[in-house]
Amino acid sequence: MDRIYLDHAATSPMHPNVIDTMMRVMSNDFGNPSSIHAFGREARHVLDEARSSIAASIGAGRNEIIFTSGGTEADNTAIIGVANAYKEQGKHIITTEIEHHAVLHTCQYLEKSGFEVTYLPVNEAGLISIADLKAALRDDTILVSVMFGNNEVGTIQPIAEIGQVLKDHQAIFHTDAVQAYGLISIDVRGLGVDLLSVSAHKINGPKGIGFLYIREGLKLNPHLYGGEQERKRRAGTESVPAIAGFSEAVLIAQSTMEKKKEQYKQFKDVLLAVFDEADVQYEINGSMEQSLPHLLNVSFPGTNVESMLVNMDLAGVAVSSGSACTAGSIDPSHVLVAMFGKDSERTKNSIRFSFGLNNTEEEVRQAAETTVKIVNRLVRR
Repeated sequence: MDRIYLDHAATSPMHPNVIDTMMRVMSNDFGNPSSIHAFGREARHVLDEARSSIAASIGAGRNEIIFTSGGTEADNTAIIGVANAYKEQGKHIITTEIEHHAVLHTCQYLEKSGFEVTYLPVNEAGLISIADLKAALRDDTILVSVMFGNNEVGTIQPIAEIGQVLKDHQAIFHTDAVQAYGLISIDVRGLGVDLLSVSAHKINGPKGIGFLYIREGLKLNPHLYGGEQERKRRAGTESVPAIAGFSEAVLIAQSTMEKKKEQYKQFKDVLLAVFDEADVQYEINGSMEQSLPHLLNVSFPGTNVESMLVNMDLAGVAVSSGSACTAGSIDPSHVLVAMFGKDSERTKNSIRFSFGLNNTEEEVRQAAETTVKIVNRLVRR
C-alpha cells in the first residue's frame, strides 16, 4: 500500500539537499565554533554564513539572530526573557487564546510568577480583533505575543496592524512564525516585529534547530546559563551541521515560495472539489482567504475525530486532528474551542490536511477520495 503524507504542519521530510549539506559539514567541519584554532574557525565560518543568509530571509541583521533547539525554545526564550528583563516597567502580557502551547504554557508559568496575562478571544475565522487588542493594552503592558499563522486552522493574524498599534507603546511585540515562515514573505522591519520564532523542521530542515530574531537593542535575559555563545543569549555549543542544514532549507524555501503557494492552492481546490462531487457534508474551519497556503482544517458532521484518524491511517493517509504536540489527548482542540465554543461539534469532528514536499495532485485526489469513503462509512453507522 502506497502511503500518503498530508501532515506537513506537524513535521516535514528533510530535503535531499539539506541532508547532503549536513553530511558534508559533519564530515568536514567538526570543530567547535568557539575554538580559535583552524578547525574552530572553519566551523565558525559555516555558522556565520548560515546566520547571515537566515537573517536576510526576514530583513534582519545577522547579529539579531540566535539559534535555538527549535520553536518551543525560541518562544520560551522570547517570552520569559523579555518578561524578566522588563518586569520593572510592568507585569502585564497580552496573547491570544489560540497560541501554540509553547506560548500558552509559558504564559501560564509566568502567571504563577506574578505576571498578569490577558488572552484575546478570536472570531469564528480564528482572527483576533484589533479593537480588543487596543482595549487590552495598558500602561504596564510589556509584551504582546500573537502568532503569525495558526498551526491548526491556518488563520493569518493582522501582524502589520498589530505592529502599528504597538509602534508608540512600550510593549515588545513577539510573533510565533513557525508555521508561516518559508511560505509567507516576512520583513520584520516593515511589520514592526521585535521578536520572531522559527523552527527548521517545518520547512524541510532538521529537527532540533530553530532561531529567534531579537531586534537590536532589545533587552532579553538569558534562559540558559553556561558559555557565552550566541552573544551571551543562549549558552551551549552550537549544532553546526543542523544550522548548516537549516540555512540550506531556508534558501530552498525562499526560492520556491511562490511556486508552493500556487501548488498548495491547487491542492486545496482538488480536495474540496472531490468532497463537493461526492456530496459530502463538510465545513471549513478558519478563513480560506486569510490562511496559510499549505493548511486546511475541515469539519465532517456526523463523524468522530478519533475514528477518522484511525481509519485514515489504516487506509494509508496521514493527517492530523490539529497540533502534533497534543497527539493522544482526549481533550478537544483549544483552537476550535476558542473559535466555536466548547460545545460545538466541530471540536470533535475536524481534520487537518497539510501539504508539502513530494506531494502530488494525484496523491491529494486519492487522499480526498479515501476521505469520502471513510466519512460515508462513519456517517452511516
